[in-house]
Amino acid sequence: MSKLAYIVRHINFENAGILESVLAERGFELTYIEAPLANFEHYDAKEADLVIVCGAPIGAYDEKLYPFLTDEIKFITDRINSKKPLLGICLGAQLISRIMGGHVEPMKHGKKEIGFGPIEYTTEGSSSPLALLGNVPVLHWHGDEFEIPKGAVRLAKTELCQNQAFSVGSHILALQFHMEADPTLIESWLVGHCAELSNARIDICKLRDDAKRLCQELPAAGKAACIAWLEENHL
Repeated sequence: MSKLAYIVRHINFENAGILESVLAERGFELTYIEAPLANFEHYDAKEADLVIVCGAPIGAYDEKLYPFLTDEIKFITDRINSKKPLLGICLGAQLISRIMGGHVEPMKHGKKEIGFGPIEYTTEGSSSPLALLGNVPVLHWHGDEFEIPKGAVRLAKTELCQNQAFSVGSHILALQFHMEADPTLIESWLVGHCAELSNARIDICKLRDDAKRLCQELPAAGKAACIAWLEENHL
C-alpha cells in the first residue's frame, strides 16, 4: 500500500528536488499542493503520511500581500497539531517557527545568505539525521531568519545565520537551507531569482560553477540525511 506525501509548493522550481526520487523509492505517492492557487479545504493536513512545505521568495508574515498564506498557515498548524512528520524548508521552516511562537525577521544589517556553504552542527545536530550531510556545502538562499521556537531543539548554524535548523521530537524538521535543491537544475534558480541576485550583487557565475562542482556530492548527502529522517519516523 502506497504512502501519501503532500508537498506544498509556492514557486515551480522550489520543489522537493532530489527528495522526489527518495520518496518514490520508499513507496510514496507525491501530491503537489500549489499554494498560491490551491483550495486548502480540499486537503486534510492530518491525512498524509508526510507533509513537506517548500520555500518561496516571500515572507512568513506576508499574508496581507499574499492572502493564500492565511489558509496555508491553518493547514500547517493542523499538521503540527497532528504530531505527524513535517518537513519545512526555507519559508516552510519560517512558517513553522512563526506558528509555534518563534519570530521571523530580516537578517542583521540587511544581509542575505545566498550561495553554497557547509553548516556547523550543534551537539544535538551532530547526532541527528542532518549530520549525514557532513561538511558538504548546501544551498543557502534567504534574507530572513527564524527564531528557534519554544520546545524545539537547534541543530545547526552558519557564521551569517545562527539558526539554520531545528527539530521538534523526531517528527518536525525545519531547515533554513536547501538540502533538497538539485544542483543540476540551478539555472532555474538563477533565472527565477535574477532580480534578487542582481540587487544583492551575487556572483552568478560562481553560483553556477559551485553547483556543477557539487552535482554528485550534494544530492548523495541530501538523500542520505533525508532517508535517515524518514527512517527515524518509520516511513
